[in-house]
Amino acid sequence: MAEPGGYPAHATMDPMASHTYETVVTWTGNLGTGTSGYREYGRDHEVAAAGRSVIPGSSDPAFRGARDRWNPEQLLVASLSQCHMLWYLHLCAEAGVVVIDYVDEAVGTMTEHGDGGQFTEVVLRPRVTVADPEMTGTAIRLHERANRSCYIANSVNFPVRHEPAVIAAAVRI
Repeated sequence: MAEPGGYPAHATMDPMASHTYETVVTWTGNLGTGTSGYREYGRDHEVAAAGRSVIPGSSDPAFRGARDRWNPEQLLVASLSQCHMLWYLHLCAEAGVVVIDYVDEAVGTMTEHGDGGQFTEVVLRPRVTVADPEMTGTAIRLHERANRSCYIANSVNFPVRHEPAVIAAAVRI
């Protein structure tokens, strides 16, 4: 059964299903002389996909990037946070837990070494408000299931930790 817009009502349960994601990254930082020197080019770029708004990107300001543009490290942390939230909301809906608010202040830690670096961990700190105080225990437990289900968290080689907080709304809906 399809929802409005032609999207399937739920994801496939085929264990062999494969999905492809296409993006286009275009460097826009040529300041006139290309990469003639380390300080002679901008790190600005655009991240695009068919039918989507363009994301203005750059490198982290520590690496000569623009402060007002998204950097790849932020996008990785955001991807982990989004994936966890979407799985969590799905699991809550299935379990009858009514979530009325969700905010995650996620933090990723990257360590430089030699010519590169790597993320050492990402900590997700979702703050969830549920409608019914009797569901707070279930709401807390569902974070672990969401972590196990998240495709992005299952694809990285560093720990993704969770520090969730769940409160009940002052007024039940």
